[in-house]
Amino acid sequence: MPACPDSPAPATAASNAPQVHTRADRRRLEFSPGNVQSEMSLAHPDALVLAYARAMMCFTLFKPAPRHILMVGLGGGSLAKFCYRYLPEAHITVLELRADVIALREQFMVPPDDARFQVIHADAVDYLRHTVNKVDVLLVDGFDAAGLPPALASARFLADCRRALRPDGLLVSNVFSYDAQYALILRRLHIIFDNRVCWFDAIAGNNHILFSVNGPLDRRSSAPSSRAMRLQQRLAGLHGLGLGALNRLLAHAVVRYLAWR
Repeated sequence: MPACPDSPAPATAASNAPQVHTRADRRRLEFSPGNVQSEMSLAHPDALVLAYARAMMCFTLFKPAPRHILMVGLGGGSLAKFCYRYLPEAHITVLELRADVIALREQFMVPPDDARFQVIHADAVDYLRHTVNKVDVLLVDGFDAAGLPPALASARFLADCRRALRPDGLLVSNVFSYDAQYALILRRLHIIFDNRVCWFDAIAGNNHILFSVNGPLDRRSSAPSSRAMRLQQRLAGLHGLGLGALNRLLAHAVVRYLAWR
């Protein structure tokens, strides 16, 4: 499958060492030539260059003031840097499996660890197995050279993701539309999150960003709907603003608003 030029893309080769390529104002992280995992503007290192990253920031429509954001996958740190700068009240934890990726954090101007920002060298599968009711927003963007690892698509991992979320917490999953696991992942999310799953059509090309809202474990609960659940219910049938172009404009508007405020 050819790589999408504006999003991380899978490769047919086995996992390779990460490569950093700088040309003019842009610096890219790749696992193989053309297999772009992350891209940064040297003039504006906290900006979100890739469409899929802007689309993932639409989580702020559901959770505008998260206390704890947990990210699976560091890459070039685009989402981590943006959240660190523009969501100053949030505590941010990033899980990265590969030490060689973490070693590149200075080249991508990822801030050092401090009281509210931490990059942990860990397997997200193991980490989330022991994390319960601690996270407001969980961003799963953990790709390797072959695409989304099967372990991050398993029913057990997705159930662990839900258990890690606080009530009304949000799981944001980046999945390629052409991934052989896509239909299975979507079905598992619907089952595990009691059908509280939605997305914005064509917001980021082949990257489908799926938003799954944690609700009451007791399905008979009559607890009032939260902002996240109300938005999910509205989007479930509409998949955004109706047109891909409008959804992409929405993602731009969300990012610009967060940077402006």
